[in-house]
Amino acid sequence: MSRARRAYARSTREFFSWCEQSALPLAGIRPLHVATYIELLKRTHSAPTVKQTLAVIRMLFVWLVTGQVIPSNPADSLKGPKNVVSRGKTPILLREDDRLLIESIPLVRPDGSPDLVGLRELALIGTLFYSFACIGATLAMQVEDFLPNGKRWHLCLHEKGGKYHEMLVRHTLLEHLDAYLEAAGIADQKRTPLFRSAPHRSGQLTNLPMRQSDAHAMIQRRARQAGTSGTINNHNWRTMGITAYLENGGILEHAQQMAAHSSPHTTKLYDRTSDDITLDEVKRIRL
Repeated sequence: MSRARRAYARSTREFFSWCEQSALPLAGIRPLHVATYIELLKRTHSAPTVKQTLAVIRMLFVWLVTGQVIPSNPADSLKGPKNVVSRGKTPILLREDDRLLIESIPLVRPDGSPDLVGLRELALIGTLFYSFACIGATLAMQVEDFLPNGKRWHLCLHEKGGKYHEMLVRHTLLEHLDAYLEAAGIADQKRTPLFRSAPHRSGQLTNLPMRQSDAHAMIQRRARQAGTSGTINNHNWRTMGITAYLENGGILEHAQQMAAHSSPHTTKLYDRTSDDITLDEVKRIRL
């Protein structure tokens, strides 16, 4: 289960737990009750959390109305707190730390044979960075989702909300994926997971897909081994990829298309090109 789904499930449990404590049956929940719950949340939770909780409750009742369990949606007319976000919170590593982490991944074992786990990790990180894909869509891919289209190779990504799009594969990523598939011997196993789990320290891959927690633990381990100075997780690579693209003259609207975002505002949240304020700029602050 993804982090988002876990958050949605937790919000649902907490709301119905409050309803139970308030002796509210499902059919008796009214807009006033939902509004009261949201007001209580505002006292202890941040605005983004409250907005997300209200959205979860609203979607839940939409599902119940569609299934004819209840006649109307008591959360339909409610509005959450204002929360204007112009910059995302996901930090990125320094370029030196990026390279240090990637170069620390072993691709060959001491006996000279391919390191399957290392090749898988390099291909995974490369996919997150070069395709702007989220970790959930990346780990959900099967071998058949890496496919040729004419003379070029594409990745077929199934993003959140049922979004589907194809992303061209850069030659660097193509080399990483080819090396991984060849060493793993799974190129012809089309309807099997592309990125597979590996039992602890076995150096071998299973037929099961990697979990998000596995990918997170892998990236944390590699960061410690490389001695990187910044905080890093699964989401960092998407942010770093979009930032690198924009730094090299890329267009925001094109980045939006490649990331399968519905709005350029969402893509802009991943842009860290303006994070570094130079000393020359600071010197402009003078009387």
